[in-house]
Amino acid sequence: MRGLSFEIPNEYGRYLYEILEDINIEIYFWKAGDGEAYYIENNQLGAAMFPQPFTYTGEDLYNQITAKDYYVIFTDLKAFKEHTAVQDIFTYEDFLVSQCEIVLLIVDSSYVTIYAKDEHVIDCIHRKAVQNGYENIEYITDENNLRTTLTSF
Repeated sequence: MRGLSFEIPNEYGRYLYEILEDINIEIYFWKAGDGEAYYIENNQLGAAMFPQPFTYTGEDLYNQITAKDYYVIFTDLKAFKEHTAVQDIFTYEDFLVSQCEIVLLIVDSSYVTIYAKDEHVIDCIHRKAVQNGYENIEYITDENNLRTTLTSF
């Protein structure tokens, strides 16, 4: 089992938090790659959540995704247990040989793909996706993985 894919509603909310809520995100360093996500201010798009590629502590990411509602168009988050291990991950093969533990991609505001080395993480996110009523939940396996890159765009 490589990961999980599902669809979230195409609307603003706190979906990154909902997706990651049952895992301890604070133990990781999170590399935010290219993406487009905005906080909601006065019922419209406001400040960028991740204005540029950057590495956040788990606590900083937690604060980013719980502070207020946001709208994610594209996002590319990768989790590493050690700050010194943070690197660019472009393919599944890169992921396998790296110290990256989790890859979370959202494309077109709705399509979520998560890869994780720990099956417990995949199971926790799967339970949360079912509980939240997300659609088209599927495990990603060697047989059905169609992705050629692990970036959001």
